[in-house]
Amino acid sequence: MLSEMKDHQSLMAALSENVLIVRMLLSVIFLPGASAGCGAITPVLFSTTPNFMEGLSGSCLQIPCSFNSTDPRYDITRPIYGVWLKATTAFNVTPSSVIFNSSKSVNIYQLEMIGNLTEKNCTTLFSDLNTSYTDRYFFRIESGPVRATACADPLQITVKDSPWSPSINISGGDLKEHQSVTITCSALTPCPHSPPELTWNLQQDSHRQTEKNTDGTFTTKIQENITLSDTHDGYIRCSARYPVNGGNKTAETAVTLSVSYAPRNTSASISPSGLVSAGSWVELNCSSRAKPPASFTWFWNSKHGTINVSVGQVYSFNVTEGGEFYCLATNDLGHQTSSVIRVSIKDNQVSGFTVHIILKILGIIMLYSTIILLECWFRFFKKPKMKTQEPTYVNSEMAKES
Repeated sequence: MLSEMKDHQSLMAALSENVLIVRMLLSVIFLPGASAGCGAITPVLFSTTPNFMEGLSGSCLQIPCSFNSTDPRYDITRPIYGVWLKATTAFNVTPSSVIFNSSKSVNIYQLEMIGNLTEKNCTTLFSDLNTSYTDRYFFRIESGPVRATACADPLQITVKDSPWSPSINISGGDLKEHQSVTITCSALTPCPHSPPELTWNLQQDSHRQTEKNTDGTFTTKIQENITLSDTHDGYIRCSARYPVNGGNKTAETAVTLSVSYAPRNTSASISPSGLVSAGSWVELNCSSRAKPPASFTWFWNSKHGTINVSVGQVYSFNVTEGGEFYCLATNDLGHQTSSVIRVSIKDNQVSGFTVHIILKILGIIMLYSTIILLECWFRFFKKPKMKTQEPTYVNSEMAKES
């Protein structure tokens, strides 16, 4: 009988032990703190920070932070200190995990508590970051008997060597000429005390603004309101230059700004150029800068009026008579007319030229002929007459006497 009672007691003890183990397991599984990463501990301190933040080596990182405690022992009249722990989880915390205590007892990473803890503001500034700071962090408060860690609210910090590329945003729908749009270039600003300098290939006098986001982080931006034209069609480039210890780090972003516009620089050309022979082929070509691409129509200023002679960029034809030609470039946003080009037939020009030369030659011949005739006339009719010499007779008798 005694042995049976002992066996029964042993069995009950084993059952009790098993029940206790089950209860402990259930408490770990179902406690609110367990689901939040606090294990069997029910958290009494809750911090509000971004879940993930990035910093740039050589710069600073401002952590927006606020907290709330449900510990009934928490008394705001007591001195309160903020502590930051660097640990993978809230369970592997050791004395070496403490990197900062606002009591100034520990400050391994040169942190600064810039928030007012009595107002539950734990905003903290990391100075002179380096990549070794990449890790998980927990906030903790120490105030009188209260020693509480926000184990359910870890903050993951990653420190990079390269800066972030800025982003470019363009407001409005379809981008067409004469439309007003707002173009914004913005850059992540982990260190609002040394915001990045932004420049772009738009107006260089754009005013830089550093704005606070809803989660307490910051963004630096430049903004421009512009009326679009064909000159804005192309790339917009924006660069962000971050000040760091020992210099600057720069990143750039480029986006394509596709602006629709009416035809520009419409012109017409002819091949072959110069005078052409009747019956030969000529080719007229029309070009224009437009978006969307323009369609082309050719017109001929004939003696009967303006005639639509062809549709298309190139107009080839057999020359039968000359005249003036021009093209019209058209798209959905407008149209533009080219200057006039003249097609002149060589044969007609040569014939007229020949007649003109012949007339000149005939005139010169007639002029010289007239001069020669006049000179001959003067020589013939105006020549002085020579006097006739009387014959001399010798007296025969006197001749005889002599």
